[in-house]
Amino acid sequence: MTNTSRAIKSVFILAIFTLISKILGFFREVLIASRFGAGVESDAFFIAQTATTIISSIFISSIRTTMIPVLSTIEAREGKKAKLLHTNNFLNIFILLTLLFILLIFVAAPYFIKILAVGFEEQQLKLAIMLTRLGLPIIFLSCLLNIFRGYLQSEMNFTEEGISPLAFNFVFIFYLLVLSNSFGIKGLMMANVVAVLSQVLAQIPYLKRLGYRYDFYININDQYLKKVLSLIPPVLISVGVNDLNKIIDRSMASTLVEGSISALNYSNRLNSLVLGIFITTLSTVLFPLLSNEASKNNMESFKKMLRYGFNVIVLITVPATVGMIVLAEPIVRVAFQRGAFDAKATYLTTGALVFYSIGLVGMSLKPFINRVYYSMQDTKTPMINSLIAVSINIVLNLILIRYMAHKGLALATSISAIVSCALLLYHLRRKIGSLGIKSYITCSLKSISSAAIMGVVAYFMYYSLNKAIGNSNIGDFIALVTAASTGALLYFALIYMMRVEEFQWFVRLVKKRLFKKQGN
Repeated sequence: MTNTSRAIKSVFILAIFTLISKILGFFREVLIASRFGAGVESDAFFIAQTATTIISSIFISSIRTTMIPVLSTIEAREGKKAKLLHTNNFLNIFILLTLLFILLIFVAAPYFIKILAVGFEEQQLKLAIMLTRLGLPIIFLSCLLNIFRGYLQSEMNFTEEGISPLAFNFVFIFYLLVLSNSFGIKGLMMANVVAVLSQVLAQIPYLKRLGYRYDFYININDQYLKKVLSLIPPVLISVGVNDLNKIIDRSMASTLVEGSISALNYSNRLNSLVLGIFITTLSTVLFPLLSNEASKNNMESFKKMLRYGFNVIVLITVPATVGMIVLAEPIVRVAFQRGAFDAKATYLTTGALVFYSIGLVGMSLKPFINRVYYSMQDTKTPMINSLIAVSINIVLNLILIRYMAHKGLALATSISAIVSCALLLYHLRRKIGSLGIKSYITCSLKSISSAAIMGVVAYFMYYSLNKAIGNSNIGDFIALVTAASTGALLYFALIYMMRVEEFQWFVRLVKKRLFKKQGN
């Protein structure tokens, strides 16, 4: 078995854990919607959660990203003992910096939340500030989580990344099922803290197995520490600009009717199921293959892999887009409408889902194309593209929110994703030459035509079944599942009949990696 084969096998195993985690995560959101609905409390919670998670993802995750190559260099030059020593130095230095940062955020929380939620009135603003302060330990725990994860991944251990999110979701689900009625929205934020703590604790067995030992070692003159610090700023910009879109959307949504922030959050979660389960996994599978071809300067094979990856993503996201649009209301109703999540919340979330779904193809292709650039060691182009994307989003937000309220914010995000994706492809063509655009167009047209037929059939099947069975929760569910399943089978049957090369290639790849095809 080649190194590439091993890598892909590991990715598929990781994908199984990712699938389970995404399902649990979706169940978590269903329970949050049921218990807290889309109103004052949920809006305040999601703003506070944004404050803590955005800070963690921008600042803390960048540490892990820059640590991994540096740790690999240390091990190659000085051995594993030195790598362990420098890891502890990184850990201790960044713990001190994180604690100072947390203190700053605690003091500045009122000003920070006012920026994130400009439309919040006094009581809702106070609640968001209080929840943000309760959630500040998440930043500290995220520091531990990401530094330990960086060390584990430098040792080629990826299992933890699949396991620890399960612990995260289990904590949330336990709270929502057992304790939420007693402790309310404040308890939900504390459950968030405990959930991140459970991820850190889940790392301990893997760290022990690799021989990790903590040592209170600090050396501010460490050359490798300086190297990590020098690499962090460009990563901060790339990650930060992407997350800035979320901040802007939620800040502007705070000026709209109660529940708008929650509607954007819940609809985004539904789209994230497609992105998280299928697209992220596919991008991860193809990334080492692209990097390998790029390192060999084998551009013909590189372009072929690019084309296949692009078209497979199109084949998955186009029908998902059509399905999300034509069945938006029943999807939201079946997923969330229970308990505190009422018909009004369903109406708000459905509108956001439709307009977010318009950009699903662009949102899915963009991270894949970014990885294409990264495989060629080009990080500058994706960074510039992200700056352009957020600028487009801001301008469109200001225009569309006047006419479409929170739906305009969702549409602005979609248009921004589509335009930035097109620009990435344009610059990629200039960078590596002809992409064989004819095959892209052919595959896209086949996918769109098949998805259109699928959409019509799924729409009429759902509403026919719903009328026949009766408008009940179980009837709604049966009608939706039947319509969606039939539509999906019809779509892939049509794709198969049209002899789409990429579909056949993807099936072969899955069979080869999962079932150990003979001769491999």
